[in-house]
Amino acid sequence: MNFQSIASVESEKALLDLAFRKAREKGIEKNLKGNWLEIIRKKESLKIDIVKDTLVSRLEKIHGSFTHPKKLPEFYIKLMKLTVDFDEYKKSLASLGWAADKVRFFQGEYVRRIFKTTDRGKISELSRQFYGRIASVIKQIKGNLAFLEEARKIFRTYPDIKEMFTVCLYGFPNVGKSTLLNRLTGTKAETAAYAFTTKTINAGYLKVGDKKVQILDVPGTLARGERMNIIERQADLVMKELANMVVFVFDLSGYSGYSVKKQEQLYNNLGREKNVFVCVTKLDLTPPEILEEFKHKYYSVDELKEKIKEEFLKREADQPEVLS
Repeated sequence: MNFQSIASVESEKALLDLAFRKAREKGIEKNLKGNWLEIIRKKESLKIDIVKDTLVSRLEKIHGSFTHPKKLPEFYIKLMKLTVDFDEYKKSLASLGWAADKVRFFQGEYVRRIFKTTDRGKISELSRQFYGRIASVIKQIKGNLAFLEEARKIFRTYPDIKEMFTVCLYGFPNVGKSTLLNRLTGTKAETAAYAFTTKTINAGYLKVGDKKVQILDVPGTLARGERMNIIERQADLVMKELANMVVFVFDLSGYSGYSVKKQEQLYNNLGREKNVFVCVTKLDLTPPEILEEFKHKYYSVDELKEKIKEEFLKREADQPEVLS
């Protein structure tokens, strides 16, 4: 799923200012015909209609740009529960529908009253009541709009992940995971020669026959629970929920800023619930004596490609055959 297209959420003040401004402008522009009573009725009801149309269309646009929880894959539901108040998210989406319904109701109610009234002062009073009621409705969802805007900013950090065989490249920042991703898949993930390069979870795909394997570059961390930032929480969830195979990336050269001991600690924290294969990067910068002391079997890029294909085909063979 791609969360990048979610439009920014306007504040309650911005929504009301826009709706009331449009009503004023159209009320002046429109050249209405009839006697004084007909003109006043039409003019006020026109402005009320414009306020309703503006607010309802904006609220529906905001609602439509967010994915309803029932349509989300299980992975993204778990990710949302880690990064936002999921109950508040559902409540805030529902509040937009409630507000739109209230605006429609008051529009119909006050237009009906205006066309039943023959008193000029009463018509003006009814219009003021309508604007007050509408302002009250929109102000009641002020907190919901603010929550959705903050949620949108968090959702935009979510990776676009497919439900398919997934390999995670895991290790500390700047150990060479993005470069390895590029070499395995041809993906042009941005890299830089400083720590904490990965600002999000990069994805690439390796073709195996007529199918694809998803390869994700995820940042490693020794932090746990609330100490993790949003990207680290995403990475942890990806590892636990989606990874069919893990490639742990070691940098023994020292250029990443992480000691071999600290990288070993992260490696040991993985456990052995997943198939874990080791890759050593920056071999040209690694002293031979350090490489000789390294106790793990490690794979070259070409060997990793073969291992990924082997693990993928093994899983495919283990899948139950679907009878037509």
